[in-house]
Amino acid sequence: MNEPSTGFARTARILRFLLKYRSAGVFTGLDLDAATLDPADAHDTEGKPEEFVTDLEVLGPTFVKIGQALSTRPDMVPEQYLVALERMQDDVAPLPIDVIRQVVEEELGVRPNKIFETFEETPLGCASLAQVHRATLRDGRVVAVKVQRPGITDVIRNDLDALAGLAQKVDDYTDIGRRMRFSDWVHEFRKTLLAELDYQVEAENLDRFNDHFAEYPELFVPTPLWDLTRKRVLTMELVEGTKATSLTGLRRTEQKLGHLATALMHGYLDQVFVHGEIHADPHPGNLLVTNDGRLALLDLGMVAHVPPKQRERLLKLLFAAVDGRGEEVANESIGMGTRLEDFDEERFVREVGQMVVRYAARSGAQSLGEGRLMLDLVRHATACGLRTPAELSLLGKTLLNLESVCLALDPELDVKQLVEDHLEHVMRQRMRQSFSPANLASELMEMQLLLRESPRKVTDILSRLSENRMQVRMTGLEDSRLMENLQKIANRITAGVITAALFLASAMMMDVDTSNRLFAYSAIALVLFLIAAALGIALVLSALLSDHKAKPHEERGHR
Repeated sequence: MNEPSTGFARTARILRFLLKYRSAGVFTGLDLDAATLDPADAHDTEGKPEEFVTDLEVLGPTFVKIGQALSTRPDMVPEQYLVALERMQDDVAPLPIDVIRQVVEEELGVRPNKIFETFEETPLGCASLAQVHRATLRDGRVVAVKVQRPGITDVIRNDLDALAGLAQKVDDYTDIGRRMRFSDWVHEFRKTLLAELDYQVEAENLDRFNDHFAEYPELFVPTPLWDLTRKRVLTMELVEGTKATSLTGLRRTEQKLGHLATALMHGYLDQVFVHGEIHADPHPGNLLVTNDGRLALLDLGMVAHVPPKQRERLLKLLFAAVDGRGEEVANESIGMGTRLEDFDEERFVREVGQMVVRYAARSGAQSLGEGRLMLDLVRHATACGLRTPAELSLLGKTLLNLESVCLALDPELDVKQLVEDHLEHVMRQRMRQSFSPANLASELMEMQLLLRESPRKVTDILSRLSENRMQVRMTGLEDSRLMENLQKIANRITAGVITAALFLASAMMMDVDTSNRLFAYSAIALVLFLIAAALGIALVLSALLSDHKAKPHEERGHR
């Protein structure tokens, strides 16, 4: 992999890459016909999907991570490119062991041979951000040591700064930018990626997931060793096993693995809808069947947090989908999303209803998975002018990956029924919690406060109305965009009136008989004319350069 350059040359290189795939529909938002283009037709576009993935890998670690993030965004990337992104490789040449030992020493403050009995030179795995080495502690415990590649943070920050600048310009000056809000996406991606570079955050994720999966003994999350963990070094239990998707048919025959698939799906659904977290990268390579028959979850650096209200809407949406209620799925999507100026609600509701009916009609091996349904929902929303929240596509991608792992563990498993049964369980739990003594007491206290305060407030309102003292106060108007624009209009009008007055004054003084003349004209009149001309040119330039069309009307859904 080539080392990325910096500065203007790096920005130009990124811009060339973006423009190369502009005509292929990448980064531009989709219409539904383009999104469903047959992969066989991909050769007609500039930049083929496989070439797109290769170009991302060549651009360096930031863009490898961007590729992984784009694989969760069917509203930004056409189908054939999503398929290619699934095969993206994050393998790079290993760093010399002396470099790795130096990073460990800098972070832990002590030479590695003082802590580890052995530290294997050959890494277990190498990626664009880090590499992992097997080591043995002085007490005999075998651990995995994840070491960040030196200087990678500066490279990523520079790339993200360049991307943020480009995204802001696209948002400001193009219709596609105003529609897709690329700068918002880059901002969220920046937060997620920089958090992944802090291995203390990943260690916290490991501990938290361990606690959340306590009721699922089939699932295993390695425990971090906090004394040997810093921002650029993570030491944790070593996990040995076989990738879930690499299991042989013989092993599945000899060892029933359906209970692992069930625990995995249940655990992740709880993680999303009970605890409000989504593991943003649960691809099959991060799930191992251990030698003692458990399912280990690795690489928890990228975890997205879902706010309670968003979590509740996602649950309602998915539950309505598995229950075949298409109109409710559409309404929840609208409530979660942002309606753009050209949003076609009638078309969206109709198409989503038809899609959910087709989904509900299939069962067993022919069923359409919930993950695919969520991703198709995002595509339809984008085509109809509805911007959906990132959590929706991330949930769809997560479910899609989980479905592939579950079927690899047990090909006969009915994943759709498994999801539906557990969602009903989660809904029952939420209902029980809503009627718990603590919740009921809180609601009663709110009701008591309302009943106690209402008579006094009603009396106060009626008294003010009868005495003509009722006032409605609007705050924030003085700092609003409206006031700013009104001030600009007033300034333009004032400058225009002054310019016109100067022109008139200069014209009237041109023939005044005076000893101060310039080019046969009155010097004062000529000076006034030049000032008026300068002001007029400045007004015209200001109008041409700074005035722009109003942003398209957008409306957040609150159904």
